[in-house]
Amino acid sequence: MKKLLTKWHRILAPRATILVSTVNREGVSNAAPFSFVMPVSIDPPLIAFASVEARHTLKNIRATGEFVVNIPSVDLLRETWICGKSFPEGVSEIEQAGLTAVPSEKVRSPRIKECLANLECLLEAEYQAGDHWIVVGRIAAIGVREGLFDGEAFDLVTAQPLMHVSSKDFASLGEVMTYTE
Repeated sequence: MKKLLTKWHRILAPRATILVSTVNREGVSNAAPFSFVMPVSIDPPLIAFASVEARHTLKNIRATGEFVVNIPSVDLLRETWICGKSFPEGVSEIEQAGLTAVPSEKVRSPRIKECLANLECLLEAEYQAGDHWIVVGRIAAIGVREGLFDGEAFDLVTAQPLMHVSSKDFASLGEVMTYTE
């Protein structure tokens, strides 16, 4: 039973995988994958993710007050994994992964062109929660790949967002079911 307490989060799988892109004070881009992520509020639009203290991502957000949540598809598994590797500070994981950093509309942190959607965020708050920090961002601008959002729903089956299961295990979405009475 005690061993399960260290793996409880795996029961809540699969989870959305995001790439959080930031820049440091010198303007060098950074990106790292996270799967502890959730919407927090619709009005105002807030999103949160959890990060360990040691990540360059957290340091950059604290320094600049901004970040971008990028939504990768299953086709970007390799690139997402590369972004999760430990590179020295000042090395761009976006470049190392062969991804394309493009300017954002509202923040200095870049969007990742190859991703399905990009949520440009301003740091709203951060809270220590056990061995992680919860970072809350206020969404300032959104970009979604053409044809994936019809105004009411994000087309998950077509988009095939990358989902994290555990460790090196990931999943894709097979079907979406609608409840009817």
